[in-house]
Amino acid sequence: MKTPFHLAAGIFAGILFFVVTENVSRAHDFAFGADLSFLKQAEDCGQVFKDGTNALPGLQIFKNHGYNWIRLRLFVEPVSNNLPNDLPYTLALAQDAKKLGYKFLLDFHYANTWADPGKQPTPEAWKNLSHPERVQKVFEYTRDTIAAFRDAGVLPDMVQVGNEITVGMLWPDGKLPEHWDNFADYVRAGAKGVAAGSGTNLPPKIMLHVDTGGSQAKTKWFFENLNRYQIFYDVIGFSFYPWWQGSLEDLRENLAFTANTYGKDVIVVEAAYNWRPARESSGRVEPFAETPEGQREFLDEVTRIVMNTPNGRGKGIFWWEPAVGNRSGLVSRSFFDEDGNSLPVLSAFDKYTLPLPRAGGK
Repeated sequence: MKTPFHLAAGIFAGILFFVVTENVSRAHDFAFGADLSFLKQAEDCGQVFKDGTNALPGLQIFKNHGYNWIRLRLFVEPVSNNLPNDLPYTLALAQDAKKLGYKFLLDFHYANTWADPGKQPTPEAWKNLSHPERVQKVFEYTRDTIAAFRDAGVLPDMVQVGNEITVGMLWPDGKLPEHWDNFADYVRAGAKGVAAGSGTNLPPKIMLHVDTGGSQAKTKWFFENLNRYQIFYDVIGFSFYPWWQGSLEDLRENLAFTANTYGKDVIVVEAAYNWRPARESSGRVEPFAETPEGQREFLDEVTRIVMNTPNGRGKGIFWWEPAVGNRSGLVSRSFFDEDGNSLPVLSAFDKYTLPLPRAGGK
């Protein structure tokens, strides 16, 4: 005979099973990702990352919490500013990730250092080329780099042709809004280089990455101009940092607009939030407290927003640099404190990615 308690427990278990099952079903083709471009350098320098009391390799920690994609940036050699992200370093990290079953997004910066909304510097060795020669160089460099990853057994699953390219790339020749024709030549050359470097393999998907996660107007301006050039791409990637790109509602509205207007899959390919107050957010109204709990709440909400993008077009989210070691300016965004101890945000994806509970709680 079932008592009211047993009936209530059964109803609760059924609801829990439905919610978890729905979450896992929706997450089947979702990219739970992290940009871990500093991870190898941090560990090579002796940084130990811990999940609770367990010290484990960083890639394994993220894998244990359902992360299934890694994003790695690549700079043109020689890399400046003591950054580690040259080809040998990136190949080694990609190989380690592939051994654990990660999918791999490669982020071409087409610069010797950071390329972002404030700067898109042309590599020193490419500066004195003519525009046609530089277009050819972009093609050849992309082709040869993709071939190197292919030959190493780690052909990317997706490739960004440029990083946060709303302002163009390879300045001044490809700067926007002044030089749309030149910029389009570079993007087209990069996309063709990805295909050429893939050989007989299925080419990686092409992502175009912009920093307009919270701005429908800027997104519309960029893609309506770009689409005049009939450049093929598969995915639109957005950066979304609330201290720079707007509110969570801005993000929700822009993802819906983008999915409905352009018919492309969308990924928030850079997102971050502080677990303690930091310089970039000083004096700004933030959606959650800058605490370890607030950081997790932010990732929870952004994930829900992306998953609820219309027409099933929301395909993933990548946290920007959750394992930076002792880089003091970035630790506030990390998933680990300065001693390498994990923070609550690390387990934000568990409800989507961990195995379903068995009947009877076993």
